[in-house]
Amino acid sequence: MNEADFNALADAELARLEGLLDKCDLDFDYELKPGGIVELEFENGTKIIVNRHTAAREIWLAAKSGGFHFRPEGGRWLGTRDGADFYAVLSRCMTEQAGEPVSLAG
Repeated sequence: MNEADFNALADAELARLEGLLDKCDLDFDYELKPGGIVELEFENGTKIIVNRHTAAREIWLAAKSGGFHFRPEGGRWLGTRDGADFYAVLSRCMTEQAGEPVSLAG
């Protein structure tokens, strides 16, 4: 996959994420930043950063519990270490940091 194709695919997924965050029934803020970055901030001051990483052709997620990398595969973004679904991991991280259940259906 070339860079332009990856950026288009990742940007579409980040836009999809924005739509899911808008529907999320949780008290948090998020901000879209230039370069394919989504920053989530919770009431306790903790943050989760999601960003596209063009050089690796991955979407990266940084949370209190660690860093995770996801590659597109079969219409989904799957973890490079364990094959975990991006939205399942993000939901888990948001739950941990918000202290209440979160389920993003991607």
